[in-house]
Amino acid sequence: MITRPATFRLRFLKVWRQKTPPRTYATLTGEPSTQTWPHQSQFGNIHDDQVARLAAKPLHPLALADLIRHGRPPLSTEALFSSANFTLSLLPIRLAHRIQALRNLPFIVVSNPHIAQIYSNYVHSLSTLLPYQERRISNLEDEIQFTEVMADLVQTHSNTIPTLARGFLECRRYISPGDVTRFLDEHLRARIGTRLIAEQHIALHLSSKPHNGGVSTPQDHDQSSYTGVIDTALRPAEIIRHCEAFVGEICELKYGVRPTLVINGQSDARMTHVPTHLEYIITELLKNAFRATVESGKEREPIEVTIAAPPEVPEAASRATDSTHLPSIPGVTIRIRDRGGGISPEVLPHIWAYSFTTFADEDVTATGNNGGGGGGGNGNVDALNAISGAGGDSSSLAGLGYGLPLGRAYAEHFGGGVQVQSLWGWGTDVYLKLRGLGKSG
Repeated sequence: MITRPATFRLRFLKVWRQKTPPRTYATLTGEPSTQTWPHQSQFGNIHDDQVARLAAKPLHPLALADLIRHGRPPLSTEALFSSANFTLSLLPIRLAHRIQALRNLPFIVVSNPHIAQIYSNYVHSLSTLLPYQERRISNLEDEIQFTEVMADLVQTHSNTIPTLARGFLECRRYISPGDVTRFLDEHLRARIGTRLIAEQHIALHLSSKPHNGGVSTPQDHDQSSYTGVIDTALRPAEIIRHCEAFVGEICELKYGVRPTLVINGQSDARMTHVPTHLEYIITELLKNAFRATVESGKEREPIEVTIAAPPEVPEAASRATDSTHLPSIPGVTIRIRDRGGGISPEVLPHIWAYSFTTFADEDVTATGNNGGGGGGGNGNVDALNAISGAGGDSSSLAGLGYGLPLGRAYAEHFGGGVQVQSLWGWGTDVYLKLRGLGKSG
């Protein structure tokens, strides 16, 4: 099993968020850039000029080095304040950009209750952060309260992707697929960074706890390679085995059989990355490989996973991971090869499309439909609901939904990527490139 850092659910913190009924915007009062948006709520107010001022600022390109620069836990009080102020310098701008992007959607789309709820959530989160922008966090009381706000932010946006998915499915007659793709590409990538920034500070807070009288156990931290939610000595092979066990159980439950998986190449490679991100990506790729292998009757053919790492460690990457006393590399390439017959030419151009599924409409509906109107379009919703947690759909391999495009977004966030090469009638090679230290959006 993969060891994890201390949970960032903040059981001991008071999270005061209350559910708000979805808003429905009834009338169009002008152009999107000038209309008045009814975003007042019990959480506080934000003014249009505040959103416009923050949204006009450029987004800081996030790098893993930014998130681990405050040092390994337990942090000193000053380092913890530095982490909080760094987080505060980034998140209001990111939230304002997302509010502005939502306002730029067709008004009838934002009137959808699901998308209106996402808009309301972003307004709420920004309104809770704005009071802290007036001052720097320089005492433990403010830092603790700020961490509570971060916990609230993470909880508030935990279901953003499935909620957006429902909204866009219901609005598909009012917005083109191309516009949806462009919006989601930007939104999902921004959400990955925003959530990671918040979770990183929460994890550093929990693993440092200078507010507990400075009590800490450095020996425990010396044995851990985690800096917050980032593992500075992550072994991709361990993640692959963990995901193999998870996907294999689903496969065996559904089909009564599971293929074997072999790992070759540099199975002892280590790198700096976010384990939950890699878990999500690998799970999605293995789900597709297992399903194709079994359904093509090739379950006796092993799925081959090759891990390839660059031969040298750049000096900058060495300095970034010296504190772990473990060899680490700046990135790896992972190839997942299956003999599942490949992807048909008709399907291949659509594998990166949101809400796409390789099953026919009636098959998707048969996998379960929790709500919404009938028809194949809403049959995707159950597959999409799985995206709110790493690991994907725990009951079926059928839905692609947002799985592949979101997996690619996770890979690209720190300079990596996913490429698919299919030999129709033979099998598929998927190349996952991961960059441990690099700039992102």
